[in-house]
Amino acid sequence: MYFLYRRAKVLYSKKMTNYQPSCLTCHARLDSVFNSLNEEELKALTANKSCSHYEKGQRLFNEGGIPFGLMCVNQGKIKLTTHGPDGKEQILRLAKEGEAIGYRAILTNERYNSTAIALEDCNICIIDRAFFMSQVTENKKLMFEVLGKLNNRHKTAEDQIVSMSQKRVRERMAEALLFLKATYGFEEDNQTINIKLSREELADYVGTSTESSIRLLSDFGKEGLIELRGKKIAILDDATLTKISRIED
Repeated sequence: MYFLYRRAKVLYSKKMTNYQPSCLTCHARLDSVFNSLNEEELKALTANKSCSHYEKGQRLFNEGGIPFGLMCVNQGKIKLTTHGPDGKEQILRLAKEGEAIGYRAILTNERYNSTAIALEDCNICIIDRAFFMSQVTENKKLMFEVLGKLNNRHKTAEDQIVSMSQKRVRERMAEALLFLKATYGFEEDNQTINIKLSREELADYVGTSTESSIRLLSDFGKEGLIELRGKKIAILDDATLTKISRIED
């Protein structure tokens, strides 16, 4: 039975390795930096990329590694992490379908400053580095899209610094839940956030201990603000969470 399982897994991996979606029909493209490309440009993009399947927990690249191509999330969710002096993991940001990751390292000709890990099974398109750089140089619309994304990432990083330094953990947890809702949306019940994070991962994102994360989620549950559904979280009182988070201050 185990042999059959391993064989099925190998065949699945081979199938996903040969999975090469066209950029012309990619459902995630409209949310990416390539949303302004015309048909001919999209055909060229398709010809200069490869696609791979990554299983949950697998690393796409490591901090300090050299980027050989731009990674675009065709399907799935990614976390980008780093480690502090004490060895504790800190989640820097989360990426969803349509997002490109690692482009800052390519544009600045530096090594990766974070590690990318699949939060669930993912399909990733990898665009040739030289081709991507030539397109950014020659296509002004693409260049401005990339610069816009870099600016948004910079602003988000600044907001996180302010949040970490000026907000209490309770406020940061409420803010994190609202961010996850805004980023990944709800499932069909219009309550459950469409992402599965462990309590430890949520703590790493908020910047607190796993124990504090568990306690805060329990408190929010008792207050009727959320409902815990396994590793998933349903938001029941969006307005109160917004007040707690002080997002509008």
